[in-house]
Amino acid sequence: MLLNTLKADFQIIFERDPAATNWLEVLLCYPGLQALFFYRAAHWLYCLKLPLIPRLISHFGRLLTGIEIHPGARIGAHVFIDHGMGAVIGETAIVGDYALIYQGVTLGGTGKETGKRHPSLGKHVIVGAGAKVLGNIQIGDHVRIGAGSVVLQDIPSNCTVVGVPGRIVRCQGESTDFLDHQKLPDPEAEMIYSLFNKVQILEKEIELLKVLLLQNNDNSATIELSKTSY
Repeated sequence: MLLNTLKADFQIIFERDPAATNWLEVLLCYPGLQALFFYRAAHWLYCLKLPLIPRLISHFGRLLTGIEIHPGARIGAHVFIDHGMGAVIGETAIVGDYALIYQGVTLGGTGKETGKRHPSLGKHVIVGAGAKVLGNIQIGDHVRIGAGSVVLQDIPSNCTVVGVPGRIVRCQGESTDFLDHQKLPDPEAEMIYSLFNKVQILEKEIELLKVLLLQNNDNSATIELSKTSY
């Protein structure tokens, strides 16, 4: 099982990363893959309840790759940690199969809980660069979390989450292309665009009012001139 999982971790890189063309380069130069190798070994020893050594393996993996994965975390198969520098996965975190995790991601706790205190990610979840998923929350299958988002509550399946704090901006009908990041919605930009359109409409209405006022003033002046001529 362990060897099959390691093989799956290796193969998924060629599906997710267009820069991956050489198997030797992937083995030697992909810290996300190396971090998962260290994690798999540490987790196996952790499940055997072996003290200290799993944490030492995890610590060495962090020094080598810049990615910190606690041996107690549960990570499924076909997971890809792209770039990965600064990524942190906590002790009770669960990551489902086919997850895609980018650099700077934190699957952490809030500091207020005991027991299960880290998030659980479903299958085919994408977590963008710098995103923080915190607390004992459930992230459904096929969820996309935008870069820099902070997610603090449960997210149902097939939804897109962006912002701080993270909020659902789209559900169902999401693209299945893992690299199709440019289609993530930007609610802040949409709000600014909406306000800009409203300002333009108000400016046009003000100009129209000015014209009407000038016309009324001209009519009033004509009426006054007609009175004085009599």
